[in-house]
Amino acid sequence: MPGGTDQTLRPFLWRATNLYPDQEIVSRTHRGIERYTYSEYDDRTAQLANALEEYGIEAGDRVGTFCWNHHRHFETYFSIPSMGAQLHTINPLLPDEHIQYIVDNADDELIFVDQSMAEKLAGAAAEAPEFEGVDFVVMGEEGSDELDATPYESFIEGQPTAYDWPELDEDQPAGMCYTSGTTGNPKGVEYTQQMLWSHAMMMLTPQGIPIEDDDVVMPVVPMFHVNAWGFPFSTTAAAAKHVYPGPSPNPEDLAHLIEEEGVTLTAGVPTVWLGLMEYAEDNDLDLSALDTVVVGGSAAPRSMIEWFDDRGVELLHAWGMTEMSPLGTTAQLKYNLEDADYDTQLNHRAKQGMLLPSLEMKVIDDDGEEIEWDGEEFGELWVRGPSVTQEYFKRPDANEEDFEDGWLKTGDVVTVDEEGYIKIVDRAKDVIKSGGEWISSVELENAIMAHDDVSEAAVVGVPHDKWQERPVAFVVPTEGADTGTLDDDIMDLLREEYPKWWLPDAIEYLEEIPKTATGKFSKKDIREQYTDDSLLEGTVPEEAAPDND
Repeated sequence: MPGGTDQTLRPFLWRATNLYPDQEIVSRTHRGIERYTYSEYDDRTAQLANALEEYGIEAGDRVGTFCWNHHRHFETYFSIPSMGAQLHTINPLLPDEHIQYIVDNADDELIFVDQSMAEKLAGAAAEAPEFEGVDFVVMGEEGSDELDATPYESFIEGQPTAYDWPELDEDQPAGMCYTSGTTGNPKGVEYTQQMLWSHAMMMLTPQGIPIEDDDVVMPVVPMFHVNAWGFPFSTTAAAAKHVYPGPSPNPEDLAHLIEEEGVTLTAGVPTVWLGLMEYAEDNDLDLSALDTVVVGGSAAPRSMIEWFDDRGVELLHAWGMTEMSPLGTTAQLKYNLEDADYDTQLNHRAKQGMLLPSLEMKVIDDDGEEIEWDGEEFGELWVRGPSVTQEYFKRPDANEEDFEDGWLKTGDVVTVDEEGYIKIVDRAKDVIKSGGEWISSVELENAIMAHDDVSEAAVVGVPHDKWQERPVAFVVPTEGADTGTLDDDIMDLLREEYPKWWLPDAIEYLEEIPKTATGKFSKKDIREQYTDDSLLEGTVPEEAAPDND
């Protein structure tokens, strides 16, 4: 029967090792900057595979990681899946009860843990039956005071630098990640070899996040969250230089790596880049090497796009989900928009973008019908494709709710314009329904954060006796901002773009917006603090009702 070999990860590294043996992999660690080559990396992945086999890991077993972005964590990315086992990245920012659930649900046998996270993991594991029979390897050359763990370098020391890599079926499970579990227990998503291969190829298209062999790629998005958006795999497939920022990088750390290593492409959530922007205002930051900053997790304010444009750096919007491996869209400009005026281009770049090659979508309204692509109608985004899972791990209840006929129901409320650009209006659970009409919290947040005196903003709907819900804005002002006049400034800014009934009925100031374990604004935590209408009583004028606007 005609056909090629199965789509697996191993050929990515084979090509990089044999065609680009001297290309660098750079890592920031507690010991400083460490660097080696693809050739040396390949040797160490073989040593790790031999050590895991000696430990007793077999095809199909799950091996956990509890680590930041560094070269040793990267070694697990190719070693574990390529020997037929399954790499399970665990988010260390989750609460202990979620970590316990995840380790038990996944049935992890061995967990690699950073020294800086050993205390956190030890706390979760203490007297927890879910951790019975689980062993630990601490990343580095030394053991741990908190855990009975083998040092990583001792674990692989003396192992052969060659390994008999098996021929794997493309349906072999290769990775695993759990959703953040904002409601109920986290949901596990398994990635097969073929899903990760397809995702990497999709990323590398011109419509995705193209990477060339002379690029220097620094994923700031954590490697414990959906494989750092797939960058370790796609960067290797392109044989580009890797730069890993290490544990808890701050803006100064990122700035140093960008300058010293010549980073051309980087990726992270908006809060990361807001921090870098603030650092740049007070320091002489050289961004001349940087070509592209990828933003995902939540929408980047229009002002952020313009800030990077002014410095010759493209800010590229991307969107995806854990269930999608995770990339789904990018806001690359279509050919017919390349000569459009700046405002037109910016209007499209500020959206989440177009679906990537190999993916399909439909947008379903409350009546179960597909919406028009007019940029106005709302609906829930459904997607499917070779990198999109069709089920959760051991969660038949969630499968019934979130999947239908091979489609993933994303829970994201979107519009689609005539060009096919998707704009995330809200999560279904976050959209504000007021007077029978929808208000996009995301749009209001982005507009508020466009103000120079606003660092962060989150808008939530709080209960209201008459209007069902009304929006309240929670704002983190910049240092030195005059909050005495900021309320009026924000409201004046919003009045220019939005109808009266969209405007927040109150503005509350916070020192920091609570964050989820993946760095997104935690509206759930805000809602738990404001569960009544005390902030809103008597503030909504009758003339501001949707049907009177």
